[in-house]
Amino acid sequence: MLVLESSTVRSKLAMNSQLTSDHCMLPVIRSPRDYQVFRISAGDTNRLAIVFDSTVAGDSLTVCVEIFDPHGRTPTHRHHFAVEMFFILKGEGMAICDGKPIPLGPGDSLLVRPTGIHEIRNVGDGRLYALCFMVPNEDFSELIRNGIPEELDAEDLEVLMGTIKG
Repeated sequence: MLVLESSTVRSKLAMNSQLTSDHCMLPVIRSPRDYQVFRISAGDTNRLAIVFDSTVAGDSLTVCVEIFDPHGRTPTHRHHFAVEMFFILKGEGMAICDGKPIPLGPGDSLLVRPTGIHEIRNVGDGRLYALCFMVPNEDFSELIRNGIPEELDAEDLEVLMGTIKG
């Protein structure tokens, strides 16, 4: 284990503890019942439930739960400078990244680097649920919010609340 001890480190730690005690930033806590849900276009076979984005977090990130209808998929696309990460919560999927198929199941994580051409497909008969992170936002949350408002249904809430509560 490497321990760095310097006047600069001690100074920064002192400043951080001072900021913490004087300027506590309250965390933002949300439940699936608070998520806003959208389908980007009428014909899309996936919905996005916004957990956090720049309007909530004040940072250039988007975190959402992407819910794919049975046999649904995203359009093939790329991000110019954003990194996108998926964590599969439930269901069976297939990522196609730069032409290479990658099977995905519960507990799997997928990191897509900028400019990678990709799509996610639900290859199962039930819904596919993925936690999705996009950093920086690259107008992703604006694209989602300009879509068609939807709601989480009982199945969605059961999956998300069960995932959260254990």
